[in-house]
Amino acid sequence: MARVCVVGSVNMDLVFAVETLPAPGATVLASSMSRSPGGKGGNQAVAAARAGADVVLVAAVGHDDTGAALRAHLESNNVDVGGVIALPVPSGTASIVVDAQAENVIVVAPGANGHLSLSSPRLRDLVAGCEVLLMQLEIPTDTALAAARVARDAGATVLLNASPVGADPAALAQLAEVTDVVIVNESEARHWVWPVPHLVTTLGARGAVHRSAGGETRVGAPAVEAVDTTGAGDVFAGVLAAGWAADPAHAVRRACAAGALATLVPGAGDCAPDDEAIEDALN
Repeated sequence: MARVCVVGSVNMDLVFAVETLPAPGATVLASSMSRSPGGKGGNQAVAAARAGADVVLVAAVGHDDTGAALRAHLESNNVDVGGVIALPVPSGTASIVVDAQAENVIVVAPGANGHLSLSSPRLRDLVAGCEVLLMQLEIPTDTALAAARVARDAGATVLLNASPVGADPAALAQLAEVTDVVIVNESEARHWVWPVPHLVTTLGARGAVHRSAGGETRVGAPAVEAVDTTGAGDVFAGVLAAGWAADPAHAVRRACAAGALATLVPGAGDCAPDDEAIEDALN
């Protein structure tokens, strides 16, 4: 597996279990509430590490108990946190509502994630030292663009999970120029047309489709009884990044299997399967 650098967000997730998602203006009662580590960057870093990659995370947390808990979770999952900086602002927080059909609605307060930058030479060196860079859009777009340029100049492969949607099209165009692989879901794929060498679109329970100059390949996912789809897309991205440099086609198959397995575990931060479980699902 490759040396992967993830530049992205780290949050504490507050997860509410409900029977049905609330309509606008409605109030529903949750049957339970739990706290768990999350954030797209943290989730993807853990997924890549569990899939066998050597992972370093560049992220920002607050000078608070939440930040310390997030750092401890990452370290316990063999993620190098040498690039996780602490800032004098609150750590990021996400509120996640999950219904009985495993669908979810998520609201994120970025906190420290919104202040992450690559102004430090040490952080730029961590990005330059990777073989594969994986980013998302829960951090400032300028930071993602700076990381992509550093990695590209160093000869690394750049992957971007273009989520959440909403970035300025001009900024997306700049990102596309220095990105090799874009990962989106079906909804995000309709937001903007990515002129990149590889576009991987996740299809939920139906797997994923990989489009490149060589054509289009559809990959199925194992059939499972989903408990919670939160974090499945992050697991897909992390596992894809872990295996892309060795074999992109096999990496897509592994990512589909890992994403399906992730839905069997409640919450986002601890739902990633390990390498053995992924291979068992493929077999």
